[in-house]
Amino acid sequence: MTINNSLFIGISGLQAHGDAISIVGDNIANASTIGFKRNRASFSDLLGGELSSQRMGGGVVLGAAQTMLNQGTVTPTGNPLDLALRGGGMFVLGGNHNGQTGQFYTRDGRFKLDNLGFITNQQGLRLQGFAIDTTGRRALTAGDLPIGAGQSPPVATTSAAMTLNLDANAVPPAAFDPLDPNATSSYATSETVFDSLGAPHHVEVFFRAQGAGNWEWHAMVDGGELAGGTPGALTEIATGALTFDTAGALQSQTVAGSTADFVNATPGQVIAFTFGDDTASGGTGLAGTTQFAAASTVNGLDIDGRSAGKLTEIQISDDGTIRGVFDNGDQINLAQVALADFADEADLTRVGDGLVVETSASGKPLIDVSGTGARGGITSGALEGSNVDLSNELVTLIAFQRAFEANAKTVTTADEMLTDVNNLKR
Repeated sequence: MTINNSLFIGISGLQAHGDAISIVGDNIANASTIGFKRNRASFSDLLGGELSSQRMGGGVVLGAAQTMLNQGTVTPTGNPLDLALRGGGMFVLGGNHNGQTGQFYTRDGRFKLDNLGFITNQQGLRLQGFAIDTTGRRALTAGDLPIGAGQSPPVATTSAAMTLNLDANAVPPAAFDPLDPNATSSYATSETVFDSLGAPHHVEVFFRAQGAGNWEWHAMVDGGELAGGTPGALTEIATGALTFDTAGALQSQTVAGSTADFVNATPGQVIAFTFGDDTASGGTGLAGTTQFAAASTVNGLDIDGRSAGKLTEIQISDDGTIRGVFDNGDQINLAQVALADFADEADLTRVGDGLVVETSASGKPLIDVSGTGARGGITSGALEGSNVDLSNELVTLIAFQRAFEANAKTVTTADEMLTDVNNLKR
């Protein structure tokens, strides 16, 4: 081995350790970067010539930096659109980044709703997930998630359950007159129902004592809310009868007719008005509407149907299911966050902004949901921090610096030896 070889061996050490210091510096610089995974310098020896049939060393080279995938610390933030991964997998993003269009992957879970209602990251790339339809069925392929643009559709009222006590001492008034219901009824209350468009309708329900435990009831709405009706005139949409025994228990309930043609809505809407568990149907007759010697009063309402709802809150569960909470009381599963897994995640290529893309070495992305395969859980309202350990990085930095200085000594020593050789001629 020549002195020149010693010189170049020292230079290889300087280059390798200089690059290694850059890797450590990058780790330190990203100690506060959300979802960052530290890199580790990987050195490989070089071979030179032979001496006495033994291969001599030719220096060192720095191989590819190895990405360390250990978990970062999960820190609560309180923002429901901040997502932290616990375990394997990466979030899938779609869109254009620095002129490159396609799919990107990240552990940075800082998401938000854009002005179009899509869930995006800080650079505007759209989070990918599996949409869930109104039947609860999940889509087979992942796509953009327009969560904020969603609405809860209206549902027409089909059932209106009411429980009351009707005064057993009520004196039967004159025959019920739809034109003067207040004067020809013993008690009145109200409830709200919804048509097929989600429009609310105020329903007045009048009860008229007939004596001997018999009552009739009439459900009425303003005629202006019905097709062909007269505004301001109460119009009947349902009627029926109730009978009670001498103990005040509900014996039977009947509906003589129930149909409504609300303006612009689906015609012939039938609403099942019920008043409790009558004995004729096998009930006790006391768990719903009763007739006791006490003032008439309504005790409970249970009415289905609702208006269209506007999204007010987003909740994301451990399995990545995105649930929308709407101002009409609905809570609907809208989508499920997609996660990608790779055969060799360490060989993904960084493209900046916490993003990576697939390579031939990493393999194709295997996309599914949280909790499947090697994909971990999702914590909403938290972020995964960098997995950089500053104390470890600083110690490593010192070690590389000392190695760099030692290789510099190799270079200066070889240089001095060459100087001595050059001086032999003098």
